[in-house]
Amino acid sequence: MLLSPPNFSTLRQARWSRRARLGAALALALLAGCAVGPDYQRVPVAAPAAFKEAGNWKTAQPQPVDGQPWWALYGDATLDALMTQANQANQSIALAQAQYRQARSIADGARSGFFPSVGVSASGGRARTNSAGLKVGDPVSLGLSASWEPDLWGSVRRAVEAGDFASQASAADLAGARLSVQATLAQAYFQLRTTDAQAALYARTVEAYGKALALTRHQYQAGVALRSDVALAQTQFESADAQRIELQLQRSQLEHAIAVLMGKAPADFSLAPLDAPLLSAPALPGALPSELLERRPDIAAAERRTAQANANIGVARAAYYPRLILSGSDGRISSGIGNLFSTPARVWAVGAALSETLFDGGLRAARDAQVMAAYDATVAQYRQTVLASFQEVEDDLSALRVLGQESAVQQRAVQAAQLAEQLALRQYRAGTVSYLAVVTTQALSLVNQRTAVQLQGRLLVASVALVKASGGGWNTMQPEPSPLAKTP
Repeated sequence: MLLSPPNFSTLRQARWSRRARLGAALALALLAGCAVGPDYQRVPVAAPAAFKEAGNWKTAQPQPVDGQPWWALYGDATLDALMTQANQANQSIALAQAQYRQARSIADGARSGFFPSVGVSASGGRARTNSAGLKVGDPVSLGLSASWEPDLWGSVRRAVEAGDFASQASAADLAGARLSVQATLAQAYFQLRTTDAQAALYARTVEAYGKALALTRHQYQAGVALRSDVALAQTQFESADAQRIELQLQRSQLEHAIAVLMGKAPADFSLAPLDAPLLSAPALPGALPSELLERRPDIAAAERRTAQANANIGVARAAYYPRLILSGSDGRISSGIGNLFSTPARVWAVGAALSETLFDGGLRAARDAQVMAAYDATVAQYRQTVLASFQEVEDDLSALRVLGQESAVQQRAVQAAQLAEQLALRQYRAGTVSYLAVVTTQALSLVNQRTAVQLQGRLLVASVALVKASGGGWNTMQPEPSPLAKTP
């Protein structure tokens, strides 16, 4: 048996073919690792070392265990129940949740650019030809096609980055919506309880004024008091009762607001009045300005949108480079269904197309300028959000400090006014002063007591505002994974 000599030309062609394929693969790998546009660096902001109005707030030691919701520190079971219902049924939270799911779906859709597009087609019909005699047939075709655009310049990767950053910003928006609803609910609840405390004060006052009116009438009938004293006592009694009734309107409106925050119609919700002293504003734990940047949802959302705008720069820059599209198809064409799977009926094709835009009238340059301007806008918005957050904390710290001092002084005023009222009433019974002195001291006592109750309510509302301004206080429970935890 004779052996044929090797075909060196064929071998060289095979080696060159393998080298070409290897080189093309390496070139594609290198290009695939290239992503145009700047990599994101977190925007620096100037944070002070401490808050100007820190006072005792920074050194306060929080009592709740780690992971406990912030409103639990107030120790109000009714507030806890209201918060649970609001977190489940509030429509603003539901809207933010839907928007987060939408943003997450958009981010997932951007990942489809990494994969080829595959399709299938089939057709059939009935045709007549007359090229070599009259023939009638049933042409049938079945095909499979695929196309893929390699991410040579990182356009898809930058789009995926932008989608991920946008979904993280939406997660921060969801956390912000929850915190806003919770804080608004807590403030409305404490305002309602403040109204209850004022209503209870007026109820006691009206009862006392009623007794004073009865005393004045008895003394008038006994001839030791003037008719004007009776009129004055009745005026004071009716005026206090009218102010008590006025509080019902304020309470009804607050109750309606709480119902809506809980996702209910006002007609389906009621909260029984509470005749009890108001809670004291709790000592809140401390935070540094740098911690504030990590806790506030609105700051996190603004920072993530800055990262999204940075990724969009890469998407726009990729338009300056050529596009490569790889395609292939495989199918079968036959004059009849019976011959469809015979070997001669097979048709296949592979190909590649490279395209580059030479002139677009400045479209790409305009888009590049647009995304750069959008990035600068998000940077400015982020820094403004940080500055505004510092202002809110300083304002709320100042409010707590000033209201605390004012409340302490007001309590001393209440004690003095109550003593003056008691002394004036004793003197009137003894006949040493006119009833005008009693009315004056009673009115002064009522004003001071009501002011004290209002200050205590304002302290509670201000403490909630500080919790919100600090990003939820010390709450470690996140409605979604922290957006800042995913920062590159």
